[in-house]
Amino acid sequence: MKRQLHLNLFIYGCGHHRAAWRHPNSSVDQLGDIRYYQSLAQLAERGKFDAIFFADGQYTDSVSDGPRWFVEPLTTLSALAVATERVGLITTVSSTFYTPFHAARMLSSLDHISNGRIGWNVVTSMYDAEARNHGHESMPDHAWRYARAAEFIEVTKRLWDSWPDAALKIDKAGVYADESLVHQINHHGDHFLVDGPLTLPRSPQGHPVLFQAGASEQGRNLAALEAEAIYAVAYDLAASQAYYRDIKKRVKAAGRSVDVPIMPGLVTYVASTQAEVLAKQRELDVLLPADASLRQLSMFVGQDCMDWELDAPVPDLPPLESFTGPKGRYGTILRIIEKEQPTVRQLLGRLAAGGGHCTMVGTPDVIADQMEQWFLNEGADGFNLMPPALPSSIEDFIEHVVPILQQRGLFRKEYSGFTLRDHLGLNRPSA
Repeated sequence: MKRQLHLNLFIYGCGHHRAAWRHPNSSVDQLGDIRYYQSLAQLAERGKFDAIFFADGQYTDSVSDGPRWFVEPLTTLSALAVATERVGLITTVSSTFYTPFHAARMLSSLDHISNGRIGWNVVTSMYDAEARNHGHESMPDHAWRYARAAEFIEVTKRLWDSWPDAALKIDKAGVYADESLVHQINHHGDHFLVDGPLTLPRSPQGHPVLFQAGASEQGRNLAALEAEAIYAVAYDLAASQAYYRDIKKRVKAAGRSVDVPIMPGLVTYVASTQAEVLAKQRELDVLLPADASLRQLSMFVGQDCMDWELDAPVPDLPPLESFTGPKGRYGTILRIIEKEQPTVRQLLGRLAAGGGHCTMVGTPDVIADQMEQWFLNEGADGFNLMPPALPSSIEDFIEHVVPILQQRGLFRKEYSGFTLRDHLGLNRPSA
C-alpha cells in the first residue's frame, strides 16, 4: 500500500489561538457540554482522521485569560468512544503524578470500551505549580522525571501483559480464565512497587498505542526505545527534517523494526483567497490581550516577560542547553527570533496559535502543497492538527484541504481497519 499521511485532530478548548474564546462565534459556552466534544470527534471521523488527541495540565494559572483545561480527558474519552466507531482516541497521562497500575487499568478499560481505539500520550510534567497540586514543593529534576517515566512505561506494559490472550476462557461450566496464565509481575523498582496482575483481561489492541513528544536528549532516547508514534514541535521544514532524521536513526539504532510515525503540530488558516485567509487570521489576532500573551510567553521561556516593551526587539534569551523547561518549544522560539527578528508584539502574534508550531496560512492548494512537501522530504509522516478556532478551522480543513490530499493519493478516502493500530500501520504486540 502506498504510504499515506496520518492526521490527528488536537482538541483544545475553543481552539489553539489564545483569543479564540473571545470571538463572537466561539464555542466557549459549550466547554462543559459533552455533545460539543462528541461533535468534534464525529467531525474528525467524517474526515477519516487517524485520531483525536487531548493534552492535559495539572494546574490553572490566570482564569481571566480564558479556558485552558476544562473537562478531564480520560473521563471524556469514555463518552466519545460510544459516539464514534472508527476514529482513534488519544489521551495524555502524566508519568510524574499517576501510578502505573492506575494508568494501565484506565487505559485498558478505555481500549475495551472503544473496541481498540485508544492511544496514550505519555508525558513528564514540568511545572512547579503542577507539583504543588500533588504534594510536592517543587518539580523533581529532569533526570528523575525521565527515569520515572521509563520505569512507568515498563511497568504499565507488563501489567497489560499480565493477562495473555489465551488466559480468558469464559467457559460457563465454571472456568472464566486460566489461573495458571494470569500472573503477577512482582515489580520492585526505584520508583514503583507493583505486584499485579491487572484487574481486567488484555484489551483489543494488546497495548494502547504509546505516543510521546520528547525533544530533550533524554526525551529522544526514551521515544526511540518506547514510542510507537511521536508528536513533534517544528517551526519549519528544516527543523522538522533535523528532528525526523535524528529520531528515525535512534529508533533503528535501538534495534527496533517498527517505522515510528512522526507527526509535527500544525496550525492552519484556510480560505478560498489569500485576502480572505489573512482576514481570518487577523480577526483572531486583534482579540489577543497583551497581558495574557506575555504571561504565556513567560511560561514558554521560563522568565518574567511582563515588563517587556511590546514594540522593541525581543531581549536576549539563554541558550537552549541551559534551559530547564520544555526544550522543544523553547528551541522553536529561539529559531523564530533568529530567523524573523520580531518585535515582542510580533512574537506574541506568532505564538498566539500553537505556541511556535508550524503555521500554514493560505488557500487549500497552498496548504496541501506545503503538507506534501514535508511528507515527501523527511519532514513528517503526518500532522497533529491544531485548529486556531473550533469547530470552524477544522471544518475549513476537512471541507477544502482533505479532498485535495485524497485526490493526490496522500490520504485515505475510507478507513481500511477498525483499531488505532490499524490506522497507524502498527502491529499488535504479543504478550
